[in-house]
Amino acid sequence: MACREFCQEVNTRVHRETKRAPIELLAEERQRLHPLPSAPFTAAFGTTRRVNWDCTISVEGVRYSVPHPLVDTRVWARFHGDELIVTAIAADGTTSEVARHQRGNAGTPVIDDSHYPPREDKQADRRPRAGNAEEAAFLMLGPGAASWLIEAAAAGTRRIKAKMAQAVTLAKLHSPAAVDRALGTAAITGRFADADLLSILDYQARQASAEPTRAGEDHSLQPGTSAWAAFGTTTTAFPASAPAHDDEDL
Repeated sequence: MACREFCQEVNTRVHRETKRAPIELLAEERQRLHPLPSAPFTAAFGTTRRVNWDCTISVEGVRYSVPHPLVDTRVWARFHGDELIVTAIAADGTTSEVARHQRGNAGTPVIDDSHYPPREDKQADRRPRAGNAEEAAFLMLGPGAASWLIEAAAAGTRRIKAKMAQAVTLAKLHSPAAVDRALGTAAITGRFADADLLSILDYQARQASAEPTRAGEDHSLQPGTSAWAAFGTTTTAFPASAPAHDDEDL
């Protein structure tokens, strides 16, 4: 307010050189002056870039992230030392710095996680929840059963419910811990066929009952030389009808 009052005071005062008040000369000069553009002069902001669907722009072969509301809009990017400065212009003409990154290397995107919308807890979404008593009995086997169900569904496995029921039945014949372990192994190895679970259980049972072979007084890990026993004892018999050869014929 004080500035406006001061300008009004000096602009209405007669100038000692022109003998006219500046406000009168301004009215004449205004006819030859061009108005300033409504949008700011953007050359100082750098070069324009279009924001891709993945919230990034490409500058000198490097992808830099920008805030996600700017997707499919135009921004300006320039380097200031080792920093990339990204500027955007709002609909009302106001400008603002929207991103600042350290200069990156070609082939390695420079990403700021804050530029993306909050992500949901994907792990929580992947935890299976029982919808009936049969599913609850299956999931009660343990974490291996839950992992099997997640991976089997992701792989598009057929007859999942029947295989879940088979696992619950096998848990009565074996221990629930053994079945859960087998299910976890099947989930990791991607084995979801009809007989895979039973095959893994059988393998686990044989591995658990097998005694390791150890060297001792009665047994050696050395394979031995018994295979050489018959070496040189075998002769080749020629048929009686084979013609004899004299030394002259040889």
